[in-house]
Amino acid sequence: MAESTLHYKRFPSMVATLPILLSFAFIFIPATSQRHTNISLGASLTPTSTNSSWLSPSGLFAFGFYQREGGYSVGVTLGRSVVWTANRDNPPVMGNATLLFTGGGRLVLQSAEAQDTPVASASEAAVSASFSDTGNFVLYNKRGDKIWQSFDSPTDTLLAGQQLLPGQQLFSNISYTDPSTGIFRLDMQTNGNLVQYPIDSPVGENYYWSSETFGVSNNATLHLDNDGSLYLVNTTGEILKKITLSKGPPDEGIIHLMRLDVDGILRLYSYNATGNNLSVEWESSNDKCSPGGTCGFNMFCVMMDQNAKCECLPGFTPVNDGDWRSGCKRKVTAQTCEGTDSVPGYNIQLVNNTVWENTTYASLTLSTGKECQEACLRDCNCEAVMYNYKDGNCAMQRLPLRYGRRNLAESNSLYIKVGETGLRRPFRREVVIAIASSVAFALVTLALSGFIVSKYRARACVMLSEEGNTRMMDNVSPRLYTYEELKKVTKDFAEQIGKGAFGTVYRGTLSNGLEVVAVKKLEKIASDGDSEFQTEVKIIGRTHHRNLVKLLGYCLDGDHRLLVYEYMSNGSLADLLFAPERRPCGDEKMGIARNIARGLLYLHEECETQIIHCDIKPQNILIDEHRHAKISDFGLSKLLKPDQTNTMTSIRGTRGYVAPEWHKHMPVTVKADVYSFGIMLLEIICCRRCVYWNLPDEEAILEEWVYNRFRAGELEKLVDDELMDRRQLGRMVKVGLWCIQEEPSLRPSMKKVLLMLEGTVDIPVPPCPSSILSAI
Repeated sequence: MAESTLHYKRFPSMVATLPILLSFAFIFIPATSQRHTNISLGASLTPTSTNSSWLSPSGLFAFGFYQREGGYSVGVTLGRSVVWTANRDNPPVMGNATLLFTGGGRLVLQSAEAQDTPVASASEAAVSASFSDTGNFVLYNKRGDKIWQSFDSPTDTLLAGQQLLPGQQLFSNISYTDPSTGIFRLDMQTNGNLVQYPIDSPVGENYYWSSETFGVSNNATLHLDNDGSLYLVNTTGEILKKITLSKGPPDEGIIHLMRLDVDGILRLYSYNATGNNLSVEWESSNDKCSPGGTCGFNMFCVMMDQNAKCECLPGFTPVNDGDWRSGCKRKVTAQTCEGTDSVPGYNIQLVNNTVWENTTYASLTLSTGKECQEACLRDCNCEAVMYNYKDGNCAMQRLPLRYGRRNLAESNSLYIKVGETGLRRPFRREVVIAIASSVAFALVTLALSGFIVSKYRARACVMLSEEGNTRMMDNVSPRLYTYEELKKVTKDFAEQIGKGAFGTVYRGTLSNGLEVVAVKKLEKIASDGDSEFQTEVKIIGRTHHRNLVKLLGYCLDGDHRLLVYEYMSNGSLADLLFAPERRPCGDEKMGIARNIARGLLYLHEECETQIIHCDIKPQNILIDEHRHAKISDFGLSKLLKPDQTNTMTSIRGTRGYVAPEWHKHMPVTVKADVYSFGIMLLEIICCRRCVYWNLPDEEAILEEWVYNRFRAGELEKLVDDELMDRRQLGRMVKVGLWCIQEEPSLRPSMKKVLLMLEGTVDIPVPPCPSSILSAI
């Protein structure tokens, strides 16, 4: 990010004339803007009557019901434009709803479909309300103090006279007909920088526009004046930067507003009351592809005739035709990714001059793009690679790719692995000949192989015995250790760092003295023979993902079965969530949830052999030195004895996290992991265990408490006094409730879970997760 050294001293004339500017700002406000409409206690509105809104004195602004996709919402409108919406992420209400300023001084929305919903979150009872020609709706207490105003909680728009305070954000609408939170945000950062991001990007990453006032003055505020000037000032009133310049006093009937539009572009508009229309005065970019997230996963944005168009990567097809934000999926999934010089089932195709989010998991420095392509083909983890011709950097990527856009100034080339089914198909005669030849060759090979294998097996067993089990198994990347070697690595298993369902974990240091490892002594492992253990270790060893704990080695020595993993310095997720001094903040909670979702998505859909974890819980999620979450113990459930469980007979998993289908003797699929993930996601949100009987009865079972608070619109009670973005909190809660649905078919796949957490797809209101809860 550009860190401008811009300072108010670069604008001495502006600073010197600030009092004059501010005085003119008041002069420019039309006289009517000082007037207001009073609303008394007991006043009400209904959406389908003539009394559907309260008008400002000039009649330009309306506060009340407006029609939206699916029903009605409460908000402020200027002509046909919605400039503020109350509870924008709540579902629309029907025509039988009522907006009531109660006798008790509360402004609430009443609906037959739901409980009363507060429209204004005032700290005390109001005795009166007013609506002015600035478009600001205000509640007052009995002393005449303002206790709430719509200007303090902007949605996607700033009106003239309104401010965006340090730490506040604007969020785009999801569409032109749906005011729900969209996929772009504008941050008035506390470091003085005004920045645009895709909605879920951390501060400083993937930004696409900035005021370039980083570090100039902390706690800057964005102001919009009646003359259309948009500027940043510090706490002493000094102007840091003028974003738009005044064109002089506004004409009668002209109102200025700034909006973060659906397409992610920030625009300043002038509204002409006579013509009831908006005109663009300024925009942050004329490149509609600049906002990251305009196109979904595995798509890139291209400007055509001044409009943005999204294209799939080669070998991909849209998930939903006509819906860019749903992204693209592979047309063909290759059956294997083994090989030394090349990978059967794939070829490489070029996409020139594009930029993407950097999710590199490994980098090489190579002389040519051809070498970079070959390196990706040899790497089973690599699904795409970016090569920079200037510095020779070859950056390995995994799917999905996002924030893609065409940029002709970039020297990057993207190479994407494409299934070979999309290549030229051979003629029918060639196919018949090829099949016949293959069958004949296979029969001969099978006969020879049977003879060779029988001879080799006896010889191999002798060799393993003579060499003390120090040889590596063929085609397995983890190293094979002897038991004595691991005793030495762990100093005779001196330092225990964990204990779980599969055994005890010890800290160790490899012979180089530099690499710390975690050595797990497996207990109660099935004794059907070494071949089954070798097969499962082989599968686990081939699973490589940044959100899975890496298996470095194993031991198969007599009755000893041990696994050697990378060491995770921050312990388990349970250590973070259930220790008050280490609890993660809101953004970190979302990051951890997405890390785990990506790991499970890989296990369920992307690795060579589908793996159902069967025991997803905080104790099996480990945290590295960067506080990134990784899944451990995946694939080990197959190594357990048939009668071994953690806490429940004939059920694999841990009480509280086990999906209902285990109890009903239904077929267990990957949706069992989705259920466990959902329970754990609720724990991540609330930083408490899923069952805790020291709490009051209504709070003891986490899923019941969360659902009841969700239904009552009291999500803030889930996080106590923690400052957590309400939109982010709502998204996580809804995802968690969908994941724990009693009926497996209602639970989303992990791919859908990740898309929902990323904010790429809408999240419908989840139903009651269980029949027990619905009966309460």
